[in-house]
Amino acid sequence: MDYFRVSTPDESCLVDLVGKNRQAVQISIHSPSKYICTNLERILPDWRNPSSMWVVIVLMRSRYELIESDAVIESEKQILREKFMRFGFDVAFNLRDMGYMTDIIDPRTGYPLLSRPGQIPHNDTAVIEALLNYPVIKNKCRVLVHPEWGASVYPGILLSEAPPILIESMSKSVAKLHGWQEVQNQQVVNS
Repeated sequence: MDYFRVSTPDESCLVDLVGKNRQAVQISIHSPSKYICTNLERILPDWRNPSSMWVVIVLMRSRYELIESDAVIESEKQILREKFMRFGFDVAFNLRDMGYMTDIIDPRTGYPLLSRPGQIPHNDTAVIEALLNYPVIKNKCRVLVHPEWGASVYPGILLSEAPPILIESMSKSVAKLHGWQEVQNQQVVNS
């Protein structure tokens, strides 16, 4: 069964949604990591104040472990990247229309897609490692190890100045447009 988890920084609000394709997705909202605060001007030169920024972590469960690289794994990564970007763009554009600086980080390049890119790319894996304390396998491509999914996880990052409650609400609304429906019980089932 699919689920989609939205949580505020204090982890008090969890929302599960069920998708048609049985693919699990988890979303959490956090204060920026030390890496982002230290390197903000070099990553996102148009953003000035990390204290008004929120990091939205989107983790999508992969059908395969993403440790090795072959045609099947690369195809799976591309499918997950496209799903993340469709969802992320919808959330980002809606929040931007409301006047909140928001951007989506391209998981492949680490550069923002709606802001002027900086001198260095954003490091999604390092930020997720710092904020969620997930282990990382360091090989050709740094791979997160999810506590339930193992190395079958594809990460994505959105950054926004919108308040977490608004990010959560927008994520729920956009999730419905992407076929993810809210589950009444909080039971999480792995696919």
